[in-house]
Amino acid sequence: MFESRSEKVFVSGITIILILMSAIAIIPLLSVISTSLSSKSAVDMNLVTLWPKQFTFDSWAYIIDRPDLWRSFFLTLVTTVIGTALALLMTALLAYPLSKTKSEFRWGGVIMIGVVIAMIFKAPIVPYFLTVRGIGLYNNPLVLIIPHILNPFNLIIMRTFFKQFSKELEEAAFLEGCGYFRMLFQLVLPLSKAVLATLALFYGVLLWNQFQHPLFFLQNPDWFPLQIKIRQFITDDSVIMAGSASTADLNYNSRTLRAATVIFAIVPIILVYPFLQKYFVKGAMIGSVKG
Repeated sequence: MFESRSEKVFVSGITIILILMSAIAIIPLLSVISTSLSSKSAVDMNLVTLWPKQFTFDSWAYIIDRPDLWRSFFLTLVTTVIGTALALLMTALLAYPLSKTKSEFRWGGVIMIGVVIAMIFKAPIVPYFLTVRGIGLYNNPLVLIIPHILNPFNLIIMRTFFKQFSKELEEAAFLEGCGYFRMLFQLVLPLSKAVLATLALFYGVLLWNQFQHPLFFLQNPDWFPLQIKIRQFITDDSVIMAGSASTADLNYNSRTLRAATVIFAIVPIILVYPFLQKYFVKGAMIGSVKG
C-alpha cells in the first residue's frame, strides 16, 4: 500500500519513540541482571552497569539453594494457576448471561450497573479488611485466591466479547437440544481463545504480583507468597544472608542476592507472555470495542 510522506514521517516518529521507551524500560532490567551475575567486589566498587563484571553464578547458586524461597515460589505458582482457572470460570459464568438482551435475561441491566459501580468505587480498606476477616480468610492461604476470582473490568471485557456471537448460531444449537451451560462450555468458550488468553494474563499477573492482600491478612511465615518473601530479602539483610558462611569468604553480598531474587520472581511471567502474546491484542481489542 502506498504511503504518503506525512504517513512515513508519522510512522518513523512513532517507531523512534517506542524504541526509546523500550530502552528506558529494559535498561534497569539489564542493570539488575548484571548485578546478579557480578562478583561482590565489583558491586561494592560500583563497577557494574549494563554488563556483568567478574562474572559469577554464586548469587544465583545461593538463591536457588534457599528452601524458604522455593516454598514461597511454589505457593505463588499454585495460587496463580488455581486462581486464574477459577477466575476465568467465574467470569465466564457471569459474563455469558450478561451478554444477553433484556428479553433473554431480565436482570442483566441491573447487575451491570452494580458491576460498573464496583469497578469505579473501590471498597474502603478498613471495611474490606473486616469483611474478609469476618468470612474466615484471615491468616488463611485462600485469601490469595478468593478475593481475586472476579474482576469487574475483566468481566466487562468478556461480556462485550460474548456479544459478537451470532444469534443464528445459538438458535441452531438450541434446536439441537443444547442448553445454556452446554452452549457456554461446548460452543462459546472454545471460540473465545483470544479473550480467555488475554484475561488469563490479566488474572495471572495480578495473582503472581499480589502484595497488599498477603501483607494485610497473612501472619504465618509459611504462607508468605513470593512477593512478601522478596520484600523480606530486600529490606532485611539478616533474612537474605541467613545461613551464609563468613562474609569474607563469599563472592556475593546482599546487593547481588537482592538482584538475583528480583529476576527470579519475574522470570516466570516473562516466559509465559510469549505464548499468550498472539491472543493478547486481539482479545483486548475485540472485548473493548464491541457493543
